[in-house]
This record gives sequence, structure tokens and C-alpha cells, in this order.
Amino acid sequence: MSKPTLDIQLKTLPNAPGVYQYFDANDTIIYVGKAKNLKKRVSSYFTKTHENGKTRVLVKKISKLKHIVVETETDALLLENNLIKKYKPRYNVMLKDDKSYPWICLKKERFPRVFSTRRVFKGSGEYFGPYTSMKTVSTLLDLIKGLYNLRTCNYHLSEEKIQAGKYKVCLEYHLGNCKGACEGLETETEYNENIKAIREILKGNFKDSLQQFRVQMKQYAEAMQFEDAQKIKEKIEVLENYQAKSTIVNPKISNVDVFSIMSDESYGYVNFLQLSYGSIIRSHTLEIKKKLDETDLELLTLAITEIRQRFHSKSKEIYVPFKVDLGGYIKVTVPKLGDKKHILDLSLRNAKYFRMERFKQDKIVDPDRHVNRIMAQMKADLRLPEEPRHIECFDNSNIQGSHPVAACVVFKNAKPSKKDYRHFNIKTVEGPDDFASMEEVVYRRYKRLLDEKQPLPQLIIIDGGKGQLSSALKSLDALNLRGKIAIIGIAKRLEELFYPDDPIPLYLDKKSETLKMIQQLRNEAHRFGIEHHRNKRSKTALNTELETIPGVGEKTVVELLKYFKSAKRVANAKLDELEVVVGVSRAEKVYNYYHGK
Repeated sequence: MSKPTLDIQLKTLPNAPGVYQYFDANDTIIYVGKAKNLKKRVSSYFTKTHENGKTRVLVKKISKLKHIVVETETDALLLENNLIKKYKPRYNVMLKDDKSYPWICLKKERFPRVFSTRRVFKGSGEYFGPYTSMKTVSTLLDLIKGLYNLRTCNYHLSEEKIQAGKYKVCLEYHLGNCKGACEGLETETEYNENIKAIREILKGNFKDSLQQFRVQMKQYAEAMQFEDAQKIKEKIEVLENYQAKSTIVNPKISNVDVFSIMSDESYGYVNFLQLSYGSIIRSHTLEIKKKLDETDLELLTLAITEIRQRFHSKSKEIYVPFKVDLGGYIKVTVPKLGDKKHILDLSLRNAKYFRMERFKQDKIVDPDRHVNRIMAQMKADLRLPEEPRHIECFDNSNIQGSHPVAACVVFKNAKPSKKDYRHFNIKTVEGPDDFASMEEVVYRRYKRLLDEKQPLPQLIIIDGGKGQLSSALKSLDALNLRGKIAIIGIAKRLEELFYPDDPIPLYLDKKSETLKMIQQLRNEAHRFGIEHHRNKRSKTALNTELETIPGVGEKTVVELLKYFKSAKRVANAKLDELEVVVGVSRAEKVYNYYHGK
């Protein structure tokens, strides 16, 4: 479709809710979106200046558009979701994880069976689920089996066949797990009462079953049937124990869906908890890949629609961290305190844990994605013009001004590049002056890189506060590198990040990956510098006096220390002992130095 026609379409779009579809020159759908007002939303793509690069590319590729008008925004949400799943447009977020989930089925038959399945056949029974964990299903089925005697056979138990005596009881009957409905030893009414109670347990309602068991226990006790009363008591304890473990908040909170979102530069993670009578009966986290720098509101809105469809949720109320518009028939609550806020925080914690696990997995199976994500995160957190693929960190080491040294460590693609590490002996500074030492080593480092035409880092980290940062900036100014390389200082006490010409420090979240990466660089620079400082100090302390003897060089010192093991023993040695090790001439010089005093 030509550009003028597209312009005409934009002018004639209705002011109504609906779904719009963008097509490229090959007539392929590249984006699907929904809007409260189609005219305003679609026109905004062509009238605004978009900061996000991918959005600008999308707009350039649009060759034609189509739209579908619906009655409500809720209808638009559902339709958008279905179209995205059907066509998988390139610029829409990716909804991952579409595997099959386990269900619990109450079979539609006389004397219904209760079992787990991953296949749902419409009209074949009543299905509860889907559950995201088979462990949950097994626990529930074990609980039901311990409370109620149900059949496990697949016989067609019609009244005619039972009366004709076609079936015989099996081992399950003799073990006490079944009451023998196949031989008419249990009535259909009695069996269906158990099924009714099981149905409530699967919904998360334990109240009716507990009350029923307590009545039975009392009746057995009054009839002096203490063994039967004890069995019922044990069932009550099992049910109460399960209820205590599964109830998270006030049991009055029922039929509620809880959603929370955690996102980074590339992905959003939406956690879903389904509550019934204070119990979490389902938990699931959906990973969403961003395509056009979507906001948390956009991602959460899309995910809620997808998850509720996927899990067939009919809940009339949802808890979310911020206001979401899902249509009038769903009550949206943003909890501020109490039990509701507690369960929302639990959901957010689940999303965070899921994100952390994915990071660990990516680090192993897809290290490139892990590095790309950290680089993008550091760029955003530190307000850098480009990703810091090459980072260098400086640290000074000295004790009361003695043996001042400095270290420079280099990280490339978020990993230590140890072949690029450098030690510096301070040459131009007298005494303990960290500021002047920092100025010297930064100047020497980047003067050499410039002379050798080596690549410069995208980020320099200075271990220290404003003073050290200012000193490093003087060197960058002298080399005309100010503004060409990003530079920050990190103060140890509160982990404050200082920027040039900004008196107010930046504080990052203590758990953020950006701060952890900076701390790793700082700690590595400190370790590397201290190692060099100790070696230098030890060597100097050991050799200073011997090396000051006129006519005695380094080789002589090494030979003497190898033989005598310490400088003190060299000083106390006799002349003939020294002659054996280093010869007559040098032995006299060493002996006269100590004994001629």
C-alpha cells in the first residue's frame, strides 16, 4: 500500500476500541497492538519522535495497516493475545513456555474416578488445574486417597452390570482402599458425598470436610466405636496439617489471582499466584522478551490476559502492584498493607527468584546473552553513552607512605582479562599522597595506550571518593581524554558512586548486578595491588642492608641468603665461612662492613 493511502487510512480510523495490525512490504504481519482509541494510538506512531531505535525501524517498515473494532477494551485484549499467538509478529513480545500441564480429573461416570492427566477432553469429566507442578498434583491425590475410599478400576459400573454380578472385588477392597462399589457394597449416594467433599478440597475449601469428619468422629465415639473414631481423628489431623502448610494468608481470601512483574533491559518476568480459601493452588512465572522497550504496565497487561486464558481462570478479582485496566467485570486491587500486600510481596519474590535462576542458567548455557544483559544493565544504571565492554579499575597501596604502588585491573565483556593487568611503582611522589599517586598512574597508563595506539576503555573506575576522582580527571585533561572516556569513583564506606562535576553521589541497589560488577572490579584491583605491595615490601625489608654494602651486587646477596638463610646469620658469620660461599674479595667486603663498625 502506498504512503498516501496509508495517510488516508490514518485520517479515517475510528475513535473506538480495537486491534490494529501492521504489515511490511511483503504483506507480512510485523506488529499487533490494541487500543482504547484506535485513531489516537495508531496516529501516535507516525506523529511522535520515538527514542527507541527498534520502534523507529518498525515505523519505517510499515507498508499498510488493518484494524478490527471491538465493543470493549477487554475484547481488544483477548483478540490481541490470540492474534499474537497465531501470527507471532516480529516486533511483538515473545510469550514463552507453552508446554502441557497436569490436571486432576473427576471422571464423568457412575462412581467417578479421580486421577491426574495432561490431556483434557471436553465433556469427559470435571477438570481441576492446570497445575504447574506434578508434585502438587501427587500431594493432593495422596491426601484424597488417605481421606476417602475411591475405586481405581476402569470398569463400567452400570446398575445393570452390578446387579448381574458381572464384577468381583479386587485386592484394593481387601486392603481397605475401596468399599466394593462393583459388587454393590457401597451406594452411589454415599460415594457421591465423598466426591462432593473432594471437589471442595480441590477448590481449596477444607472447612466442609473437616466439619463432616468431626461429626462422624463424635458419632463413633458416642457409639463406643473407638477404633473407627480414632481413624477419623487421624484423617482430621492429616487434613489440618495439609491446610496449615498450604494456607498462606487469611482463608477468607478466595478466588483471587495475584500478578507481579520484575523486568530488566531485555526481559520481563510476570509471576502468577492463584488463591483459594487462603491457599496457593497454582503458581507460574511467565518470561516475556521485550521487542520495543515496552513498559511494565504493557507487559503486565498482556501477561495477565495470556495467563488467565492459559489456566482458564474465572477469578473476578486480581491483586497487582499498580493499576491495570482489564475491563469492568474484573475487580483490580492494588494492596497497600495487610494480608493482601503480603501475598503480593510473595508473588514478587517468586518473580525475582525465577529471574535469578534464569541468569544462572544463561551464564552456563548462553554466556553471550548473560554478558549482553549485564552490559545493557550497566549502561542504563550508570547513564553511559555506550556499553562498557572494556573497563579498567585503579587502586593505590601503601603503608604510612612506604613502598607506594598502584594496580590497574582490566575487565573485558564482564570477565577479568589478566594479561592486561598492570602494576605501577610510584616514581614522582614522595610520602603518602594517594591523590598525586592516582594522578601519576592514570597519566602513565593512558599516555602509553595512546602512544602504542591501543584501544581505550569505555569506563574507568577509581577506587576512592571525590579526591581520587579529581586527581584522575587532571590526567585525562592533560591527555585531552576528558569526555571521551566515562569515569566514576567508588567510595568504600557506603558504596557511593561519584561522577565528574557532580557533588551528589549515585546510590545503586545493594543487590543490583551493576554494583556487584563494580565491587568485583574494585576488590580485584585491591587484591592485585596489595599482592604487589607485599612482595615489594618483603623483598626490600630482606635485602636492603646487604645491597647497601659497597661492591656487593644482587647475585652475591642471593648466594649469601641461600646459604645462611637470613641477613642476621650473614652478619654474624666468620670470614672463612663467607669465603667458602662468595670468594675472598667479596667475603672481606661483607665481613669488614659488619665487623669494621
